[in-house]
Order: sequence, then C-alpha cells, then structure tokens
Amino acid sequence: MNEEHINEQGENNVENEEPRIGVFVCHCGTNIAQTVDVAKVVAFAATLPGVIIAREHKYMCSDPGQLGIQKDIEEFKLNRVVVSSCSPLMHELTFRETVEDAGLNKFLFQMANIREQCSWVHEDRQLATQKAMKLVRAAVARVVLHVPLEIKTVPVNPATVVVGGGIAGIEAALTLSQAGHKVYLVEREASIGGKMAHFDKTFPTLDCAACILTPKMVSTAKNKNVELMTFSEIEEVSGYVGNFNVKIRKKPRMVDIEACIDCGLCWQECPASTVPTKRKIIVGDRVISTKESQMPVAPINAGGDEDASS
Repeated sequence: MNEEHINEQGENNVENEEPRIGVFVCHCGTNIAQTVDVAKVVAFAATLPGVIIAREHKYMCSDPGQLGIQKDIEEFKLNRVVVSSCSPLMHELTFRETVEDAGLNKFLFQMANIREQCSWVHEDRQLATQKAMKLVRAAVARVVLHVPLEIKTVPVNPATVVVGGGIAGIEAALTLSQAGHKVYLVEREASIGGKMAHFDKTFPTLDCAACILTPKMVSTAKNKNVELMTFSEIEEVSGYVGNFNVKIRKKPRMVDIEACIDCGLCWQECPASTVPTKRKIIVGDRVISTKESQMPVAPINAGGDEDASS
C-alpha cells in the first residue's frame, strides 16, 4: 500500500474510501450453530450493501479465526469488519486488537451478539436464524457510519467535591485527603457532623456516637487537604469527568468566621433561635410532656384480682 494511504498512527487511511466490509459469523461450537443456521446467515450477509466477503468459523475468537480475519483484511482490502458471535463484553476488545494488528483503526469494527441475544434465548431454529440475520444487517448498517477514532490522554483535575458533611462525607473526605487529593467538603448546615451528631449511641454496638464522630470532625478541620465549606449549597455542576466546574453558594452568616472564637454569645442573643422549653416522650400515639412524665405511675396489678392487696 502506498505511503500516502497510511495515517500518523500507521493505520490504513480509509476515511475517503467506499465501505468494504467483511462479515465473520461464529459457530461458537454448538452454542450458536445448534439454534441458528449459520450458513444461511453468512449467505444473507454476503448480499448486504458494502459487504465484500462473508465467512463462518467454528471458533472465531481462536487464533486461526483471528488470523483468518487479518488475512481477509489484507487480501480484500477491507476497511470495516463485523463479527457476529458472542457478547461484546467477552470479546470486543479481542477483535478490536485483531483488526488493529491488521492495520485498521480498531473503531472501524462492530460486533453483533447472536449468542446471548439470539441463540440462547430462542428454541425455534427458523425464528432464531431470522433474528440473527436482522442483527447482522443492523451491525453492517452501523459499521458504515463508523469513523476512525484516536485515543487521547488529557490532564485531569484530581480535586474532589464531597457533598454532605455527615459521617459518610467526613469519612470520604479523610480517605481522599490521605491519598493526596485536594477535597472540598460542602455542608449546607453551619457545622459538619450530620445526623450522627444528634445521636447518643450507635447501632448495633451501642458505642458512644460522639466518641466516634468528634475525632473525625477535628481531623477534618485540621486536615490541610480538606477545605470545609459549611453553610453552603451546590448551585450548579457542569463540565465532564476530570474537569468539572462546580458553583457553590455560601449563605450569609452575619459573623466574621476568621474572628469567631465559638463563644456562643451570638447564638444566645439571636432572636431567630428556637430553644426548646420542654421535652416530649412519645409512647405509641401518646405524647407525654415533661410534667406528665414526672407524675407517679400507678402500679400494675399483675394478678388481675382487685382484692389482691387485701
């Protein structure tokens, strides 16, 4: 092949060529051939527009099967390949490497799953064969639209935004920071800790909740790789993996955080603060107030006899 038909990656430059498609149908032992008439599928594929060669093989994923594909690519000047066999999850990478080794861009390949989506889910041989033909026809129609793609390596921003400063968010932030990543921990409340900060004990060990949570809160606050953004909410997220843009809105505190010493005086004087004046005990559908709960409870007569005390 002339040098001008080779691109920078050493692959055949086929962008301006008419499609020359090779279709290869696998028997997969008896997994496909027992239910699908492979010979009919091959004969049908040979009649499709753009198809130059159609072949069958007992095990297309085997070394002889892959070598046959590469030989036909070179002999018939194929610029696109369709393999009808098992699931792409199993062998798509295998066949991509096969066509790439033959000088084609590996994305000029399409796979039709006629095993999991056809032979394994049907008993009627005629209907299964017809369905296999339709799957092959769809794969051929699709591969015509494929264009050569190039895999690129791009830099990513390793910084991470963790939304929610509960125990899960704190643990995630600490783990990521220990791996050397910059972490932005966003919490909508004035302090991290979440629901766990309101618990006395944790299930099922009944360990002290504060004893578990408090050291982690302190470690998070002192960690140089973690930037706490409390009283803040996510407004917008845009971008893509490795390069997200996150817009965060910080709610007004009316307090200078840098000058704050956590004395609590502003909280005591704040007219918007709601301080509970009494506690409630909920027993089924009953709500018992503090005064009601302090009243003596009449002893229960276990014997059920009104005169049992006499």
